[in-house]
Amino acid sequence: MKRIINGRVYDTDTANRIGNFASDCGPGDFRYEDTDLYKTKKGAWFISGEGGPFSRWSRACNNGQRGGSGIEAMTTAEALDWCETAGVDSDIILEHFTVVEA
Repeated sequence: MKRIINGRVYDTDTANRIGNFASDCGPGDFRYEDTDLYKTKKGAWFISGEGGPFSRWSRACNNGQRGGSGIEAMTTAEALDWCETAGVDSDIILEHFTVVEA
């Protein structure tokens, strides 16, 4: 999937996939979500995914919502927060982000 956001190209075919979040429910569930975090060769972060009507990927449809898919650009801080929330392995987080030891 490829999308241009603010004059920058975000392409899942050329970026490095860092992590994944997949909801526990299946594709038939309204809360279904399957989202990947990517980092471009130039260091830009983005997520790409798909989901049901109650997911981040939902789209307005008539008087309600429907499932959808897409790409969203992220800042480094947003990407780190996404990793922590999605349960990405700590070794992967340490490889790509600067974090402070407690």
